[in-house]
Amino acid sequence: MNRTDMISASSTEQRGARLSADIGGTFTDVVLEHGPQRWSRKLLTTHAMPEQGLLLGIAEILQESGVSAEDVDWFVHGTTLATNAILERRGARTALITTHGFRDVLEIGYEGRFDPMDLALVKQKPLIPRELRFTVVERISAAGDVLQPIDEECLATIAASLRQERIESIAVGFLHAYANPTHERKVRDILQALAPDLSISLSSDVCPEIREYERISTTCANAYIQPLIAAYLVRLSQRLFDLGLRCPAFLMTSSVGVMPLELAKKVPIRLVESGPAGGAVLSSSIAAELDEQRVLSFDMGGTTAKICLIADGKPQVDRLFEVDRAGRFKKGSGLPIRIPVVQLVEIGAGGGSIASVDAMMRISVGPQSAGSEPGPACYGRGGRKPTVTDADLLLGKIDPNRFAGGRIELDPRRAEATFRTEIGRVMGLQVLEVAAGTALMVDETMANAARVHAAELGRELSDHTMIAFGGAAPLHAAHLAEKLGMARVIIPNGAGVGSAMGFLRTPLAYDVVVSRPMRLDTYDPSVVADVLQAMQARATEVMSTLAGVGELAITHAADMRYVGQGHELTVPFGGGIPSAASLRETFEQRYAALFGRVIHGASVEVLSWQMRLSQETWRPHTRKPKTLPVVASQSRHRREVFDPLTGKFEPYSVYERNALGPGSEVNGPALIVEDDTTTVVTAAFNVRVDAIGHLILERVATPGVSR
Repeated sequence: MNRTDMISASSTEQRGARLSADIGGTFTDVVLEHGPQRWSRKLLTTHAMPEQGLLLGIAEILQESGVSAEDVDWFVHGTTLATNAILERRGARTALITTHGFRDVLEIGYEGRFDPMDLALVKQKPLIPRELRFTVVERISAAGDVLQPIDEECLATIAASLRQERIESIAVGFLHAYANPTHERKVRDILQALAPDLSISLSSDVCPEIREYERISTTCANAYIQPLIAAYLVRLSQRLFDLGLRCPAFLMTSSVGVMPLELAKKVPIRLVESGPAGGAVLSSSIAAELDEQRVLSFDMGGTTAKICLIADGKPQVDRLFEVDRAGRFKKGSGLPIRIPVVQLVEIGAGGGSIASVDAMMRISVGPQSAGSEPGPACYGRGGRKPTVTDADLLLGKIDPNRFAGGRIELDPRRAEATFRTEIGRVMGLQVLEVAAGTALMVDETMANAARVHAAELGRELSDHTMIAFGGAAPLHAAHLAEKLGMARVIIPNGAGVGSAMGFLRTPLAYDVVVSRPMRLDTYDPSVVADVLQAMQARATEVMSTLAGVGELAITHAADMRYVGQGHELTVPFGGGIPSAASLRETFEQRYAALFGRVIHGASVEVLSWQMRLSQETWRPHTRKPKTLPVVASQSRHRREVFDPLTGKFEPYSVYERNALGPGSEVNGPALIVEDDTTTVVTAAFNVRVDAIGHLILERVATPGVSR
């Protein structure tokens, strides 16, 4: 258990309303909480101007709730804008300045092939082409010593080339700059004087860690998206001000934390994968509320599905991930980004995922998505490809008049026509057969991804509880749980806007990572003290700029390995300066838990030191009695839902979720309907409503039977 230290600061209690907005690939979700009350809105994402849908949702939700904009004292925003800018290659015109001889590090990469069997393999192109990479004569050693002073005279020539090439943003990444940033800072100062309009990202600020390829790749990505994100945030700030919001604005990050808007302008790379992190926070908080020790977090929206395993109330955070993979799901095929990020698997299996016929005449689903523009065929917005949402509609899972709170009226005829044209005629199948096949395929795709992810982490899914949220997850959660042999599923209160709810439960946090390699057999506590003190000063400086910051928790960790190994394990340690013996003991405990053995007598080293300053912004519900009087619920009507196993429609009882109070029980098969989603309860499950309002699905049939 990691011990937590505290730093005192001025504190102000949040008494007003709390607002969050999550811009996804298909939907924009807005959530407002004021005391015990919550309101939500789900709108189609406006890709050309992402803030339009967000601002419309905020205006509508404030009007409905009667809460004034001045009463909102906390606003958190998560967006896919940073990720999409990289995926769609629509960032700024960016240049790289690096050490002489390292111009091609972005192409060389790991010097490997992500698929050795593919003779026609095509690697992902770097964000910055070779002709926009410039080199400077300079050299710093791994210990931080200046081996060759920087050639300042060549910078004037480079500045002229940058103007000629109409460069908007620059990434500066020198060899071993993590050990000594003076050369990078000198370049920044000179270029700012010569070209003050340039946006400049330094690797020593963005990613001060060892391994030049990952560090420079991360810095290039930050520089590539910085002008776009900064312009968006400036525009959004003004529009929020015009709307009447005067509260501080925060951005959700990939590391299970929120950071202030001004900081997000400088390091927008930390916004990549922020939406899935909000979902992980929601699942973690519910796991803590309900004392769930092992959880599978299942987030299925309109574009993708995200699966994350949570142990002891916390998701695992990695230090490296890839974006824009050339070979989907193939490690090493994307652009490496070295930032803290929640460990999860993301697959192209959302409500908008497109169904098609593959080369072997099989139904295939995803990864392409119809998104919000034009959207699934049933939206009536010009979509001509069949999707998972179209299938769920034809199978009877979705009420066409209640989708997204009735804001989007679905047309079953359009869904039927596109399934018939695109798949049915090609395969010689009836429309319902194709729709059922689409639903089965997307469920199996998600189940397979969960199995692989669990196997990689050495987990057994049958002893986990699933927490399912997102607009599409409750429609598929019960079937997915049956495939995975899971006996318990939780559909949170407000599941349809789960990630946006998670934003409001996310701590204010700032992460600092510094590479300072050190072998334990030559361990110097005074050097470690200096490193930790400098990290804390840097983090405290950032956090102290925020008004109303209260008590800050500090956690520490070290990235460690046996000398000669190529990868590290993250080892937490408590406050103060750790001893070499305690670091080795904790490292070997973690090593043995992962690999089943330790290497006796082998030297151990620390590569990097981590520090996180955070402040909780949300408190869990006061624990209520677990035993509630059972209330049998009565269904007002039934709906026919197609069962792929029997090949015919079966009657499902339909319940309004807001009519089910704590203690209510429902037997499957049933549909529990709310504005933002519908929960499909198969015959294998019964449902009860707990004291907080979550739906608890519990298996009544034998677990492990695959549907």
